[in-house]
Amino acid sequence: MVQQQQVPGPVARSQDLAVDLRRRIHAGEFPAGMRLPSEAALAEEYRVTRSLVRGAMAKLARLSLVQSRPRDGWVVHARHHAQEFDRMLSFAQWAEAGGRAAGGMISSRERRAAGVAEAQGLGVRPGERILSFTRVRTLDGLVVMVERSAWAPWVADVVDGMPDDVASTTAALAAEGITVTSGRHRIEAVAASTQDAALLGVRRSSPLLQVTRSTATRDGRVVELGVDRYRAGTIAFDVNAGESTRALTRPV
Repeated sequence: MVQQQQVPGPVARSQDLAVDLRRRIHAGEFPAGMRLPSEAALAEEYRVTRSLVRGAMAKLARLSLVQSRPRDGWVVHARHHAQEFDRMLSFAQWAEAGGRAAGGMISSRERRAAGVAEAQGLGVRPGERILSFTRVRTLDGLVVMVERSAWAPWVADVVDGMPDDVASTTAALAAEGITVTSGRHRIEAVAASTQDAALLGVRRSSPLLQVTRSTATRDGRVVELGVDRYRAGTIAFDVNAGESTRALTRPV
């Protein structure tokens, strides 16, 4: 006997609608990354007004279950994926280890003079020419992060020769005999800039998780300085802590 799918009846308020949509998301009817039916379609399905649907979506967004994307409407949030810092893994290596597909596209490249902080971090003279790029990273086809990297001059030509859609700069460097073995990370919350918002499809000033990092070879030669900005709700970081010293920083 074929079971007929039940059609939802009318709901009294946005909270009731949010509860039912949340149930359907958790049940897998609307999997992570799926674009939800339009507000008009949901209003017709539930026999309610579009304003009530919009209120329910706002409640789900506050729970990080859905997100609004320009031109795409409401999309089910990807589940949080945890990355550990107890060993050196690039974004692509971490994704592969978890059975996920990492992608990316370099949106801009630039040869420019190193700033004072960059020069210090890369071990070059201030004003020395370095390569920098901006890359949008995806996980299972969903945009999750914008990556900005400044490369030491000794690897700049190798990196500049990589295609815009290179999946892993770490793997490409290893193929050229340059193996990244260590990294330093700093994690903090920041607000999305205008450029972040355009690249990630979020509103300006939306909360992002920022990871500032540097990578080096086994002999301590610095390869890259990077700043990664993740969309809220897309990733979490697990840190295995032993004895450490906490530093207090003053607000800027």
